[in-house]
Amino acid sequence: MNKRWSIAVSVFLMAVGGLYTASRTRALPSQQNAGEYDVIIRNGHILDGAGGPWYSADIAISNDRIAAIGKLDNARAKRVIDATGRIISPGFIDMLGQSETALLIDNRSLSKLSQGITTEITGEGGSIAPQNVKTLGPMKPFLDQYHLTIDWTTLDGYFRRLEKSGTPLNIGTYVGAAQVREAVIGDDDRGPTPAELEQMKSMVADAMKDGALGVSTALIYPPGHYAKTDELIALAKVAGQYGGIYGTHMRSEGASEMQAIDEAIRIGREGGLPVEIFHLKVIGKPRWGSMPRVVEKIDAVRESGLDIRADAYPWVAGGTALASCLPPWMADGGASKFLERLADPKIRERIKSEMATDHQDWENLYLDSGGGTGVLISGVVNPSLKKYDGKTVAEMAKAEQKPELDALFDFILADKAQTGALYFIAGEDDLRYALKQPWTSLCLDAGELSLDGPLFEPHTHPRAFGTMPRFLGHYVRDEHLLPLPEAIRKITSMPAQREHLTNRGLIKIGFYADITVFDPATIIDRATYTEPTKISEGVDYVFVNGQLEFDHGRLTDAKTGRVLRGPGWQGSAQ
Repeated sequence: MNKRWSIAVSVFLMAVGGLYTASRTRALPSQQNAGEYDVIIRNGHILDGAGGPWYSADIAISNDRIAAIGKLDNARAKRVIDATGRIISPGFIDMLGQSETALLIDNRSLSKLSQGITTEITGEGGSIAPQNVKTLGPMKPFLDQYHLTIDWTTLDGYFRRLEKSGTPLNIGTYVGAAQVREAVIGDDDRGPTPAELEQMKSMVADAMKDGALGVSTALIYPPGHYAKTDELIALAKVAGQYGGIYGTHMRSEGASEMQAIDEAIRIGREGGLPVEIFHLKVIGKPRWGSMPRVVEKIDAVRESGLDIRADAYPWVAGGTALASCLPPWMADGGASKFLERLADPKIRERIKSEMATDHQDWENLYLDSGGGTGVLISGVVNPSLKKYDGKTVAEMAKAEQKPELDALFDFILADKAQTGALYFIAGEDDLRYALKQPWTSLCLDAGELSLDGPLFEPHTHPRAFGTMPRFLGHYVRDEHLLPLPEAIRKITSMPAQREHLTNRGLIKIGFYADITVFDPATIIDRATYTEPTKISEGVDYVFVNGQLEFDHGRLTDAKTGRVLRGPGWQGSAQ
């Protein structure tokens, strides 16, 4: 490192974090006189995740724990890393991922490890368990495509399968309200009978005892959309009895967002548990600029005593199924009914009429994106349609020489409703306002990927590869949205505390050695909407439970992630 660059880095670090030098070595009692550690990271600037300024110290790792912090000049280790000019922080925590099945198909997790992520929380409405004949039916096309067999019925069964196959990431999950609804009722648009509701509550209780972090909803998607508030309160009460959280993709982030927040608040209060709003945003250009009102409402509720928080991703486009832009009543009865209705000319005319206006009872993603020019086709299964991957719906319709909605409907039919899409629905000012709130954490809302193999998708959402570096590089360093220590707190200790992840989220002696070493001067995302699979820059090393998993762009093939079970689990400590 040349002197000029070293001085520049020091000035930057002082500006964002202040200065503190550890005055004495601290270590685990068992390590005070140890002859050798597994790893020592020397000369770095530690941001410990608590939100305070950085300090200078060395860190020693033994087995899966942080064993010592301080001046370790005389200590020895099997490997010594020079972190001069680098930040040493806790591993980053993705507060909403989608990797639960991906980890059983291709578990390299390059997309997450390369941006410093060591832990993922997943389970958005749908979840990996419980599973039965009713839940497996809709999954058949996906399972067949990836030759994946689901050989578990409970969350504990899934965790055991994951532990057997190995995971690079620590994984915790909610149990989905839509999952238990589908397991009992199927995909029908109706309320549960009293007996069915008791069965659903029992499934939530079983999942909580297996280690679920709480109960979650995704209320714009069938069959979760069909659930009424009282049904969700009943399930939330069960999760609350086990110390769980209510996590929600709310019923609206657009036309009825304020009412949707009210519903989430009611569920939290009557369910007796904290509320986590997934990927907070304001969608639809006519509503852009409304985030201050949303924040004001959440702040007022927090002041009244309800623990309500949110996570967000630093992108103006969301990502979900292309078929999700159609009215949810289309999916009543399942995928086959959906496709059957979409082929009916009379029903198509009804859909066109409904998609032309805003609705209070469902999220019109097509309209909120400004029509087909704001919807990017992203992930096509049918080989004959692959040429449209990465094209907008408007571009596809023009090429097909069809009216836009007819082209959209035909495309969904031809790909059997398996296509993904990016929806450009949010505004930059709202995004920035959400990110800087003290109670927001960060999420990807994306599963783990690598640059080849069965899961590789060249037209995915750039959030899969670039979220954390985009936040730290673009918004924190370049745009000065908030100080670096606070930014690190948002993606380390705060989510760990939120999800009751014992001994994680801080650089602290005795804590698990989930550690990310990065260059604060160069960290940045390189993934874009047109080239979404570019690896981010600036992350040098990533340790998961004490083992080095990512080293300057290279995976080590270690699979040292662990299952993280919630407070209702009665087993041994994690």
